[in-house]
Order: sequence, then structure tokens, then C-alpha cells
Amino acid sequence: MRGTTRTVAVAGISAAALLLAGCGGGGDEGGSTDSGAAAKTGGAITVRGCNPENPLIAGNTSETCGGNVLDVITAKLVKYNVDTAAPENDIAESIETSDNQNFTVKLKKDYKFHDGTVVKAKNFVDAWNYTAYGPNAQLGSYFFEPIEGYADLQSEDPDGDGPQKAPTPKAKELTGLKVVDDTTFTIKTTEKVSNLPVRLGYTAFSPQPDAFFADPKAFGDKPIAAGPYKVDSWTKNAEIKLSKFADYSGARKGNLDNITFKIYQDSNAAYADVQANQLDVTDEVPASAQIDDKYKTDLPDRNLQKPVGVIQTITTAPAKVDPNYGPEIRKAISMAINREAIIKAIFNGTREPATGWVSPVVDGYKADVCGEFCKYDPAKAKEQLAKAGGFKGGKITLSYNADASHKEWTEATCNSIKQALGVDCVATPVVDFSTFRTLIHDRKMKGMFRTGWQMDYPSIENFLAPLYGTGASSNDGDFSDPAFDAKLKEAAAATDAAASNKLYQEAEGIIAKDMATIPLWYSTTTMGWSDKVTNVKVTPFGVPDYAGISLK
Repeated sequence: MRGTTRTVAVAGISAAALLLAGCGGGGDEGGSTDSGAAAKTGGAITVRGCNPENPLIAGNTSETCGGNVLDVITAKLVKYNVDTAAPENDIAESIETSDNQNFTVKLKKDYKFHDGTVVKAKNFVDAWNYTAYGPNAQLGSYFFEPIEGYADLQSEDPDGDGPQKAPTPKAKELTGLKVVDDTTFTIKTTEKVSNLPVRLGYTAFSPQPDAFFADPKAFGDKPIAAGPYKVDSWTKNAEIKLSKFADYSGARKGNLDNITFKIYQDSNAAYADVQANQLDVTDEVPASAQIDDKYKTDLPDRNLQKPVGVIQTITTAPAKVDPNYGPEIRKAISMAINREAIIKAIFNGTREPATGWVSPVVDGYKADVCGEFCKYDPAKAKEQLAKAGGFKGGKITLSYNADASHKEWTEATCNSIKQALGVDCVATPVVDFSTFRTLIHDRKMKGMFRTGWQMDYPSIENFLAPLYGTGASSNDGDFSDPAFDAKLKEAAAATDAAASNKLYQEAEGIIAKDMATIPLWYSTTTMGWSDKVTNVKVTPFGVPDYAGISLK
């Protein structure tokens, strides 16, 4: 995403087109960095990994370290085309609806899990009920909110002072899910949801084998799924080893015999290993290698850069955790950030300043939703800070995970804030991504912290609902606005794509009023690889297409 260009891989795909694709069959998504290169099968590679926040359970993973692994080992009803992100049926034979509220799902027969058992309708229904059930505390629970009966699976907050045990929910199963037979189940949503089939390729909607329910906690260390690769072992803080699933039922088998995710605490170390051919793929090129396009010299003919559905933001701790970063303070801080200068100095111009909360790659994107508050203006920033009563927290802090390339830009951002507002700002490292996200989820992280969102599915809704809906799984700042929640429901029910997008745009305007988070920039993914691999590509989601990589 150099300069101001917005011509990207999936721009302009309408919601209607995605739904049509979601209800049709999917073909093989080949592709290669070498024009016309034939994909060789067999062999083993190592790729950069990072510490997952939680055990590898599909319904409890909301971050990329675990998500990248789950993407390779899971199969869902729907998969997303690696070139266009268009949804295509995978385990689903068909997903049909006549009213966008009642859906009938038919499965392909004899689709197998890694343990040899067949994927049945009950494996979806049981998994979704488990994830949605509040006491199970699954991070993906929110994604099932549209399905009828969800509210009855949640515990009500107990009245009274002090910590109290929440009462048991009214129900354990979603009334909107019914098993018809081994290959058929139905979904009923509380209200119309026009893009439901598009959502069903997200990891939280994965089926779980019967073995999962015997011991869910132990299952996450060596999960059983239905994708092209299976987990052989996970050595914490070291590596996650995958091998090709010989009986994989899907169309796209994967080229390699083995893929090992090596856990790195430092993106510079991973990059150095790729240069030395000691690591085969890194999905993160450090800022130091992006200056003057140094990575292109370091890795000639083995690098790529592509605009993707990712946005970087700054989130502030919920008011109950740290009361010093209210909406008006956030607006002042946002105007104090010189996005253009940081992008030029740190990222060599390979980002685009964000003017709102939705990535330009999805249909429905609207520019300048943030307005003046996303424009660098030191004088107005100081004026806004004074209007807000000044900053009362002593010093501003901006936390980041130190195992990825965030040190340079967080320090530059803090320097910009300090110079504009005259308030000290300190970039604060946290040892690794797992620790970082745990502090955020446990509401122990104070001040500001860096946040990024990689789309789960190609929809404007995905940049809004999971991040800013009340109680949503990735709502790290605990933003809540009944008008926003109501607008999301109205948009989801619209059957016309243009009308739906307009309503989602109105919802985005609501979060702009309170500056729910501080938008920074729309991202590109920059990757590098060793000289022994080929067919390397990045998906519109910003991750390598691991199954498509092959040895030369």
C-alpha cells in the first residue's frame, strides 16, 4: 500500500458477490511467486512463529500467533480464496436460505478429521454450542451472538458489591441450531443476517471431533481438526510441528510434508535466519530492513509486499482500569501523531495513514470518517487537550509486544505525542505476544497499547462488530454504545448490499464520536523467504499461504 493508492486485491467485491461465491463450489487456488512454476510436493520447511496466547482451540483463539497455525490445520464450512478472499464452500456442500434468517447447511459426505472420524453435522452444532456457552469463557463466543438463543447461554451479572459467582445460564444449547441428520443441520438467527455464509469460514466456526469434548483443556496442546495439516507436537516457546494429513478430504492438499513454526522472540532474529537460509519463511520484515527497501537487496527475488486487510490502531485501557484516557483525551493524542512522518521514516512509505476504522480493501470502505481528529495538527491537539482538562495520568504510556517489530514505530509515535502535547510519553515493551495479550484480556494493562486487526472474513462488518460491539471478543477497550449495537443489527438485516454498507458506515460514524480507538495506518505485509522455497504468496488476510509453498 505505497503512497495513497487504494487499488488492492479484493477491493470492489460486493457483499452480494461474496454471498453468491459462498453458496457455490470452490476450486483449487493455485498460484506462485514464480510465473508458471510447477508446484513440487514433499519436503519440509520452517517458518516464523510466535507464542500463541492460549491452547490451540478454534473457539478460543482471537490472535494471529495461534490463528496462523489453526488456519493450516482446520477446515470449516467455507474457505476463502487465497488470491481474492472470495468465500468458497469447503466442508459445506451447500448453504441455502430464502429469507436470510433460516439457513440449511448440507455437508460433503465422508469429510474426515485427523483422527479418522467423519465430520458430521453434530460436530458443528456441538462445537458451536460449546463456544457460545458463557461459562466456557471462549473468546470466539461473540461470533455466535446472531444465532437464536445466544442470550440464554450467557450468565447475568450478579447484583451486589464485591466478587460474586455468576448464576448458571438458562440454557446450554442454542435453540437456533438443529441437527437434521449426519450431513444436514439448520441455523436460525434472531434477526436477518444477510452475510452469515461469508462469516462461516472464520476459525471460531470450525467443527470439533468427539475427542474434543472428552478433555477440552488437554485438547488444545495437540488439537485434532480437519485441515490439510495436523499438529504433531508443540514445544512451548520453541516450535509447533505440523505434518501433512494423508487423508485430507479437501480439494487443496498442500505441497509440503512438514511445516514447523519456530517461535521467535525477535523479528530481527527471524529475518537474519532467513538471510542465512536457516529459516524458510518470515511473514514479518523488521523496520530496519524496510528503510530504503533494504530487504530487496538482502533478499533479491525472494521477497514480496502486498496491501492486505489489516489496520493498526492504538487502544486505551477501559476507564475502570485507567481513567486517564477518556474520549476527548484520545482525540488530542490522535491529532498529536504525525502518521505521515512515521510511515515515511519507519516504514519507508509502505503504509497509508488511516482516516477511519475500516480497511480500504473491503467493499463499503468510506474515507475520512475520523475527520480532523486523524489529521496531525499540534496546535489543535494542544487546544483539544486543554479542552479535555489536561492529562492527569503523569506520563502517557504506549505498550507493545517486544517479540515483533514494534519498538521503532511506538517510540516514534510517543516522540510525536510528547513534542505536540508537551506531555511525557514512554513506549513500554512487554516480553512477548502471549504475555501482552493476556494482560489486555485480564484487564491489567494500563495506559495505551498497540492493537491491530487482521480481517477474519472480507466484510466491513468484521472491522466493526468484533472490535466495538458491546461485550465483543476483541473489544479490548470495553467500548459500548447502544446506538452502535442497534445500527449493527440494522445493517446485518439489510438484504441489499449497498444499503447494508451504508448502515455499517453510519455505525462507524458513531464510534468516531467517542474515538473508540485511535486509527494509525492501513497495512501492507512484507515477507521474505530462503532460496530453497518457491510458490510463496500472501493472502488478502496478510498471512502466508503455507499450504501452497513448495521446495524448488
